[in-house]
Amino acid sequence: MSMANKVLNLIKEHEAKWVDFRFTDTRGKEQHVTFPAGTVDEDTFEDGKMFDGSSIAGWKGIEASDMILRPDPETAFIDPFFEATTVVVTCDVIEPTTGQGYDRDPRSIARRAEEYLKSTGIGDTAFFGPEPEFFVFDEVKFDIDMSGARHTIYAEEAAWSTNKDYEAGNTGHRPRVKGGYFPVPPVDSAHDLRVAMCDAIEAILGEGKVEVQHHEVASCQSEIGVSFNTLVRKGDEVQATKYAILNVAHQFGKTATFMPKPIVGDNGSGMHVHMSISKDGKNLFAGDEYAGLSELALFFIGGVIKHARSLNAITNPSTNSYKRLVPHFEAPIMLAYSAKNRSASIRIPYVSSPKGKRIEARFPDSTANPYLCFAALLMAGIDGIQNKIHPGEAADKNLYDLPPEEEAKIPTVAHSLEMALDALKADHDYLTKGGVFTKEMLDAYVELKMEDVRRLNTTTHPVEFEMYYSC
Repeated sequence: MSMANKVLNLIKEHEAKWVDFRFTDTRGKEQHVTFPAGTVDEDTFEDGKMFDGSSIAGWKGIEASDMILRPDPETAFIDPFFEATTVVVTCDVIEPTTGQGYDRDPRSIARRAEEYLKSTGIGDTAFFGPEPEFFVFDEVKFDIDMSGARHTIYAEEAAWSTNKDYEAGNTGHRPRVKGGYFPVPPVDSAHDLRVAMCDAIEAILGEGKVEVQHHEVASCQSEIGVSFNTLVRKGDEVQATKYAILNVAHQFGKTATFMPKPIVGDNGSGMHVHMSISKDGKNLFAGDEYAGLSELALFFIGGVIKHARSLNAITNPSTNSYKRLVPHFEAPIMLAYSAKNRSASIRIPYVSSPKGKRIEARFPDSTANPYLCFAALLMAGIDGIQNKIHPGEAADKNLYDLPPEEEAKIPTVAHSLEMALDALKADHDYLTKGGVFTKEMLDAYVELKMEDVRRLNTTTHPVEFEMYYSC
């Protein structure tokens, strides 16, 4: 039976009324359009459905707006949140004039990255295992207008809520600042919420996909670990995981966010990305070099470190990202690699079998578009392999506590989104190899992200009143 027929049978079996076509825009936000189930047949999975691409930021103009959503039947699932039974399918965005993946469609870019890896002969499969951290609050209010800017976070679990009044009383059980990793309830008040999130994730991705769930270091911060997968499918799974987390929190009357640094003075949320390459079923990152890595894996690390600042524009694409990438909050700002050492931006986790040997890039965060993030990391690593870029000696000491003269010798990630975008403009040839990313797409991406930079730079910040009002 074809995969398309399996989806049609899923619709029939569950008497689904609707089919939800989803795709991801440049910023990384999922979009959707919904069709009556009766309008979807086997031909739909070949021909797709037309839609207007002109309203998607950074995509086509209104004069060339017609585009095709082609559903991938392997991604189908029953939505666990909609009241009316709905089958969800993730789509590639297709250019009608060529029948090929649109050059600015993130999922199509990820597909091209997978194909480019195969074309190099280096390997045939790249595996990714991201760890998106997130916060859950009771309520968030914010307001920005000509009269001022303000925001307030309400969270009963938060360290600042020790003297707040609550209807059921203030229990006093909550994590201290940087104290959330990981006490049992009642200090960890989110356990049942995370279990419900895990149930929703597995309803979408399948049983056995969740590997771990726990409270993270900061107040109100959590992590749910989902097993690794291939590049495109892992991008799909990240989007589905975020969707489940956001909607379960909503059902509980709470609000979840993947914003890297919503709280001042506590740890931020990252999305550590575990990576490896295999060929003919063999893990190419396993070897007899440092920490059980192969020379190929070291070259991959060298490529990631060399291109880190331009990667930051894609792996850390928000102005808020750089409020996380600062010293003293376990932030992986130092471009070094090490076994076990979490102060380095590239970590080699301990594994019991060479099959699991991998590297972990610790600087990305969840404002990244997962398809673009994984594709860019892979392209940087491939460039390191092709050019035999060795990363130098490993850093096995605490990089947060180095003498100034020693610290100055270690390169760092970008300090701001603007710096990262400038780096991407100057260093992007590794991304355009094999037509994976196009220069036009990257130019449009930089301009889209510069809008964020300009808005932040031209908006008066409340802390400036404290610093300068009485000057």
